[in-house]
Amino acid sequence: MPGELTAREVDAWRELRGKSGAPENPFMGPEFAQAVAAVRHRVRVAVWWEDGEPVGFFPYEKGPFGHGRAVGLGVSDCQGAVMRPGLAPSPRALLRLCGLSTWEFDNLEDGQTAFRGAAAEPFASPVIDVGEGYAAYEHVLRAQSPKFLKTTLAKERRLGRQVGPTRFVFDERDPAALRTLMEWKSAQYRRTGRRDRFAKEWISTLVRHLHELREPGCSGVLSVLYAGDRPVAAHFGLRSRTVLSCWFPSYDPEFAKYSPGLVLHLRMAEAAAAAGIGMLDLGRGAAEYKDALKTGELTVHEGAVTRPGLGAGLHWLAHEPSRRAHSYVRNRPALAARGRRTLNRLARLRGAAAGQA
Repeated sequence: MPGELTAREVDAWRELRGKSGAPENPFMGPEFAQAVAAVRHRVRVAVWWEDGEPVGFFPYEKGPFGHGRAVGLGVSDCQGAVMRPGLAPSPRALLRLCGLSTWEFDNLEDGQTAFRGAAAEPFASPVIDVGEGYAAYEHVLRAQSPKFLKTTLAKERRLGRQVGPTRFVFDERDPAALRTLMEWKSAQYRRTGRRDRFAKEWISTLVRHLHELREPGCSGVLSVLYAGDRPVAAHFGLRSRTVLSCWFPSYDPEFAKYSPGLVLHLRMAEAAAAAGIGMLDLGRGAAEYKDALKTGELTVHEGAVTRPGLGAGLHWLAHEPSRRAHSYVRNRPALAARGRRTLNRLARLRGAAAGQA
């Protein structure tokens, strides 16, 4: 169990991660695994030892029939093992040692040698590079998206004139502001026909806990854009010393014409750069705002590692047909766009019906 890790093991995990050369993503730290373990009791961590020293860590969730999942699958944006360079057991050997028939992931970090050869589909995860400072980032935006930047800054000024002076708080500690964000996000999920993540108690409890967490490798950061005294956009994410993982952004639809979500992301980039953060990871998934804001992309993978047996067969029957159907739609933009329009239409109809009830 992650909560049973010794201080020595936690320090070794952090040290191995720091030496890996990969971005210091907070989802890959021991703190995130421990936070998820507090709300999902199937979380486990395999620890490798060599010559009396811990040299590898593999966090996972273990379900019935040996079905394994990445820790926080469905909400965690970076997944995998943390191991000493050169330590790369085969995926099936890894599963056997952990008593797993399968291990499912949807944001496997690129370059995970322990899972090389696993059946997986790659996805782009857009990022914002502010390592040279916010002014340098604005310079990039002016070159690649001049109309976008000009329009967004103009809307920010108009918001300040017409609603109230704008104020941005990078690390808001007020729990009421977090509740407001979660309410906006739940409404957004329903409005767009998506599954409401915050309807799951473990996710809402996890987010509230992470909002209070203050560790160098993983701290919750709630950023809020105010107009006058009213919050108009907010975002909750996780940060390490050098990476801000963007997680749950939303805004008040009443102020949609001012594009408060875009304004919020610009101010987040500015504050992150000032705090010594070099990269904002926007997470996988197509979105126009990500295309406008990004300076580059990382790669993550979705799929599963399996070991022959009954458990693997049951996993395939339960998950693979729907995964392939989703992949088929994603790889056909016109079909995917039609699907999004259908979801939005159904959501509007549900909203209208609820209003008449």
